[in-house]
Amino acid sequence: MAHHGAALWDRRARLALPCGLNLYGQQGGTGDVMTNGDSKAGFRRPMPLREAMRQARVELAARSDVLVDLKDAELARLEMLNEALEPIFADIPPEIELFDRGLSNGDPPRLWVDMIAHVEMGRDKRTYRLLHDTRFGRQVLAETAEIDTVTAAVTAYIARRLVERERALAGDTEPSARKRPTHDCGRRRRRTTIAVFAIGMAFGVAAGAAGLLLVAAFCGPP
Repeated sequence: MAHHGAALWDRRARLALPCGLNLYGQQGGTGDVMTNGDSKAGFRRPMPLREAMRQARVELAARSDVLVDLKDAELARLEMLNEALEPIFADIPPEIELFDRGLSNGDPPRLWVDMIAHVEMGRDKRTYRLLHDTRFGRQVLAETAEIDTVTAAVTAYIARRLVERERALAGDTEPSARKRPTHDCGRRRRRTTIAVFAIGMAFGVAAGAAGLLLVAAFCGPP
């Protein structure tokens, strides 16, 4: 009798619930009752936090490996350019200290030609970019993927700097040569001024003496 009453109550409860819900408040078909905490087929449980953190670490490590590989590729290309420029810098006289070549392992890596010019890789990590810092901003002197082309561009830049240095040194000596005639003219002017002053003094003394003689002649005894 008790078993019959429980079955009747369970059937009435099923009829009173909304369509698609079972006694435990979970969605399912008619007669699908979830027991013992088991999910039905097709229901995906959310990813636990520990599993999500592990997956995030794996993705971060993969991105870091890619970035490291790209940076290593940049450094390798810049080192190849540095080796190609070795004969060019060897021809520069040792007393000229305009250039300070060096490879910096920064972000991004750079191959410095001097204090105001360097080579770095483009966004594709394959294109060489020769950059020159001026008072008007940064200028792109060359942009190419060919190592021979960028080597020629760096060589042309070094040649221009050397010619500018020669012209600057020549400009320092030319004004001194031009100042010598000016200095001689100044001396001549001073000498002329002294001579005119001396002649004026002589005429003044002579005029004063003549005046005295005239005064003596008119003011003397009859």
